Amino acid sequence: MTTKFTALAVFLLCFMPASKIEHTQASLLSTKKTKHEEAKLLTHINRDTDTSFSSLSADKDKKKIKPIKLSANTEKKEEKPKKTNDKEETYSQSEKELLSRLVHAEAKGESYEGKVAVASVVLNRTEKKGFPNTIRGVIYQKNAFEPVANGSINQKPDKESIAAAEEALSSKNRETDAIFFYNPKTASDDWIRSRKIVERIGGHVFAI
Repeated sequence: MTTKFTALAVFLLCFMPASKIEHTQASLLSTKKTKHEEAKLLTHINRDTDTSFSSLSADKDKKKIKPIKLSANTEKKEEKPKKTNDKEETYSQSEKELLSRLVHAEAKGESYEGKVAVASVVLNRTEKKGFPNTIRGVIYQKNAFEPVANGSINQKPDKESIAAAEEALSSKNRETDAIFFYNPKTASDDWIRSRKIVERIGGHVFAI
């Protein structure tokens, strides 16, 4: 069948004018060229499109995996500051002198340890409810210390009393936890004798 059609086409071309044959060939060539150019153009467009999408995809991936850098300040903030339980106190020169005079008046003739313990009682009271929260307030509290009543608080302290007061003020650990002390040989107050005794240093009894 194909052979018959081919033969027929050749037969018709033989009787077709030369101008028409050239026109037909030109049309066929033009059509083929157009289709070829279109195919080439589509291939070029597809390649460019694929390249563009690939580039966009790569940029997206780069953005996704971009690392986050912490600044030095941020890293420092993450470090938790260390806590301390040490209580820092500052005392004026007048407070130190007043405490030294009380130690001298109350613990005259006592050992150095006994003097530091007397100073510790004053400091312990500043931290307890029911007492003033300053050295001056504790020492001058009504009926708290006999030297205030009889005036011996005004005597100049000796070097050992000054050193004992300084040690009590600067030491992290107190010589005693007591908030009362008395001389059992001379104390006449029944209430003070009823307090729980925690230790004895020299001629003084220390109680809470």
